[in-house]
Amino acid sequence: MSDQEKEEIIRTAIRAFPDFPSPGICFRDITPVLKDPLAFCSVIDLFEKHLRANFPKIDVIAGLDSRGFLFGPSLAQRFNIGFLLIRKKGKLPGPTESVSYSLEYGKAELEMQYDAVEPGQKVVLIDDLLATGGTMNAACELVKRRNAEILDCLVVIELKSLKGAQKIKPYTVHSLLQYD
Repeated sequence: MSDQEKEEIIRTAIRAFPDFPSPGICFRDITPVLKDPLAFCSVIDLFEKHLRANFPKIDVIAGLDSRGFLFGPSLAQRFNIGFLLIRKKGKLPGPTESVSYSLEYGKAELEMQYDAVEPGQKVVLIDDLLATGGTMNAACELVKRRNAEILDCLVVIELKSLKGAQKIKPYTVHSLLQYD
């Protein structure tokens, strides 16, 4: 199956919910991708192909709370590498590193366990969606604080009109699907 066919399978599976959670917002729902083994496998296949073509060595995949947890472990298994959690504050035991960031409606904090990544390790971050870039930017900051190398930021969906990729520069974003 071609990459274009896989992208179409994913695009067809994603549902749009206009005016959710508030008027003027079009929510892109990935849950049908999770229900459809072919769509889910297409996501993992496309991410794997991209990473193998661009990065000869990856040490760990870091998933963002919570939907990055859905795709990250399967992708990490394809590379026979570990998966680490970047979570909302207060969800991880032991010593953690945290960073706060702004949201449209206030502030939030992300954290990861202090020993989750070692200095110099090559890390790929993954989430389901990139909108304004605040969460991904905070996750990049956490990894950077541990002196690890961020190779790429993967997302299934990128909302281009919100310019989130600009917020996380100099790091790059690889998105499977883009919407305005």
